[in-house]
Amino acid sequence: MPQQSSTDRNPPSASGSRKDEPFFASIPVPARWFGLSGAIPFVTLSIGGAFLSGAHQSLAYFTLVAYGAVILSFLGGVHWGRAIKVFDQGTVADKFLWVSLGISVVPSLIGWLALLVPLAIGLPVLAASFAAMLLIDLQTVKSGQFPAWYGNLRVILSVIVIASLLFAWL
Repeated sequence: MPQQSSTDRNPPSASGSRKDEPFFASIPVPARWFGLSGAIPFVTLSIGGAFLSGAHQSLAYFTLVAYGAVILSFLGGVHWGRAIKVFDQGTVADKFLWVSLGISVVPSLIGWLALLVPLAIGLPVLAASFAAMLLIDLQTVKSGQFPAWYGNLRVILSVIVIASLLFAWL
């Protein structure tokens, strides 16, 4: 008689992951690939920039800030999509929509401002903003509005992004 695997005994939860599934394995493969691919410019520009000098280093770090601003805006967009979906379903009040859409717009504004200030300010501002978005995303996962794997993905990517931004800043 064949033995039953642990995956047979523990069906997927509402979030799509299994309780005994490892942290990284719970993330859908496409999300892993696209997420980690999106982290490559952070690592490349921060480490590569350290080996450059003068104008080349400034350009690498400005490109890092610009890319960070774009990705921070993307994270805000995730919340915009969540907010309009639940509002359109009629399950939340206008107050929720104001807060959620505010959370979704602020990252774009911070990213844009990071482009306008010197790199010595823009890099740590972005790092702090990515940390803040991680906390917001983890709270959203905890409340059941995002699947658990999304929180796992955000932790992994945020560590890479924040470390890269701080490395370039130092």
